[in-house]
Amino acid sequence: MSIDLEALFQAFDATVGKPAMADAEFGETFRRMMAALVRFDYVVVFPYLLDPFYQTARARRAGVFRMRELAPDRFFSSEYYRSYYVQTGLAEEIGFFVTLDDDITVVLSLMRREKTGPFPPAEFALLKKAEPLVASLVRHFWPGLGARFDAQRDAGMRTGRKRGAAAQALQPADTVWRDLKLTSRETAIVDLVLQGHSSESIGLRLNISTGTVKVHRRNVYRKLGISSQTQLLSIYLKTFGSTGDRPAAQSTSR
Repeated sequence: MSIDLEALFQAFDATVGKPAMADAEFGETFRRMMAALVRFDYVVVFPYLLDPFYQTARARRAGVFRMRELAPDRFFSSEYYRSYYVQTGLAEEIGFFVTLDDDITVVLSLMRREKTGPFPPAEFALLKKAEPLVASLVRHFWPGLGARFDAQRDAGMRTGRKRGAAAQALQPADTVWRDLKLTSRETAIVDLVLQGHSSESIGLRLNISTGTVKVHRRNVYRKLGISSQTQLLSIYLKTFGSTGDRPAAQSTSR
């Protein structure tokens, strides 16, 4: 795909001299800029709790990454990938990770469907060159997100939302297992299992032996009365509820 310089300049011109933009306007401007550079099918802003993009955001890494660069060693054979991600019909996903104040990371994700195919190396290289500009725009037009999130939470609680539900939405994923009587070590291991890490990878991350990882996994399965990763994911989703879902808002590139 050749770069559409006219469309790129028009999109960039929309930002010049503006001290602020509404969320939808900035999102549309970002979409137009990216569409002038590369071909893609969808744009989304927030990742699921179990996918590699969410884990990278939590680690506060900044830059442009392909999904396959970030995925754990067994992600593409994990139950999460088989039961959900593969059903999206995506060939590839690339994310801009922009770190902000208040311990917030914004992820702007470009997706290509299977029939479109993965992003060519030249287009990925172009997106990496565009990353400093994207990061600057995000920081300029989306300042103070922490305060906005707090205000939305407080407003939801004032309008009658149950306090427990509001608090759960702000808690990290490891609290999912608290009521199931798993130890902190078991919790860490099952989270990594669901993210797509092998026993060997988990052992390296937690500095324990592979055999110890397998013992903990067996103990977890025994405590929960299950025998498969499918059942483990089902318990995770049921316990965590809707807070683990990715927002459905997407926009096509054309």
